[in-house]
Amino acid sequence: MGADIESSKGNVTLRSSPLRAIELSIPGDISSAAFLVVAACSLPGSEIILSKVGVNPTRTGLLETLKRMGAEIEVENVKQEGNEPVADLIVKSADLRGVEVGGGIIPRLIDELPILAVAATQAEGVTTVRDASELRVKESDRIAIIVKELRKMGAQMEERTDGFIVEGPTRLYGARLESHGDHRLAMALAVAALVAEGESFIAGGDCADDSFPRFEETLKALLVSSQSTPPA
Repeated sequence: MGADIESSKGNVTLRSSPLRAIELSIPGDISSAAFLVVAACSLPGSEIILSKVGVNPTRTGLLETLKRMGAEIEVENVKQEGNEPVADLIVKSADLRGVEVGGGIIPRLIDELPILAVAATQAEGVTTVRDASELRVKESDRIAIIVKELRKMGAQMEERTDGFIVEGPTRLYGARLESHGDHRLAMALAVAALVAEGESFIAGGDCADDSFPRFEETLKALLVSSQSTPPA
């Protein structure tokens, strides 16, 4: 776009300059795709294809962790769009197992840890998340809230200062839940509600529109598709 910008280790310098219009392809946000990925992993008989998702390696920590847990995720048609790598994700339901998550991978999946907690409730064994104290200063205290809300559904979870421990697999049950105005928690709880037996109500669930407009409609459309056609 013509910006006068320079970068070096630890520094970015931007000078005032005229910009020009360009055509730019924006990759699909992997943080938003994460909720559909975990839904497909966790619901038996599911399969979904997500097209043109951004797979910058600084953002793919969730995919790597789910694969360690036994998730069946294929990354195909990798190419560059808008100077970013994008790919199609093919996700199928699988039997998951608990893992330990911490250290250097945390910054690469910090926003996806609430939905990872949902996946962990369906995984065999113990999943431990540590080194994630940043979760306490997001739009809400995501550690305290995800533990509190999933426990309402029957999850076996323990809150830690810098993360949480989940023991699974656990049968979840519908409950009255609170989003606490946090879009990622609202979407994580919606996926948990899909996995759970019975009906759930998520107060303030419309805050999901903050980052994923029409999230509820997308989930409903996928469920209708799965009931009337082969997996897609």
